[in-house]
Amino acid sequence: MATSSAAENDERLDGTRDGSPEPADGIREPAEPTADAPAGRDRTIRGAALLATLIALPVTLLVAVLAFTKLSPAEPAATPSPTTARAQSTAPVEMAAPALAARPATVCRALLSQLPPTIQDLAQRPVTAGPEQNAAYGDPALTVACGGTEPTIPPTDEVWTVNRVCWHPVEQGDVTVLTAVDRETPVTVRIPRSYEQPLQWVAPVSSAIVATVPSGGDVPAGCRA
Repeated sequence: MATSSAAENDERLDGTRDGSPEPADGIREPAEPTADAPAGRDRTIRGAALLATLIALPVTLLVAVLAFTKLSPAEPAATPSPTTARAQSTAPVEMAAPALAARPATVCRALLSQLPPTIQDLAQRPVTAGPEQNAAYGDPALTVACGGTEPTIPPTDEVWTVNRVCWHPVEQGDVTVLTAVDRETPVTVRIPRSYEQPLQWVAPVSSAIVATVPSGGDVPAGCRA
């Protein structure tokens, strides 16, 4: 019996060697996991995330810098230089002023009132005679004369329609003379040859003619619709 009691005492001691008391029924619960393990894993995850952030931030900044450099112009856009104004005299332009009958005089006054203050970059200038029938622009002067004798046009001569006005061109020395030949009162524009493409200069004059000078006379075949 003494031997049996000693064996039981040894078993009890073996059961309590880990510091835990032996349960009365002899069945021990499994040990709970320590709290230190999850905390260690959290620190590992946070460290990895911080490292990833530290790596990604410089890469993001580098991509942004490269994109800005690509989109930015290599050189600033050049500022357009102002157009140099054409030098022009303001002295009166010498022009003749033949006497006009009542009807042509009325038509010409209406025309002169509708002419523009400039033709392209040519400013209007005073004239020596007949401001109610004459106008001048620029230097050398482009002139507009209303009234006078209707010209005779050879059937083979060319004519041009500009803004619904029929113009007959004639070269005279250093000027091109264009006469409106489909109106009841003729209008003549003299354009110095230094002004290229003479037909472009009569476009604003044509607009004033359409508004003030009625159609009339024998319209050349080249201008008939």
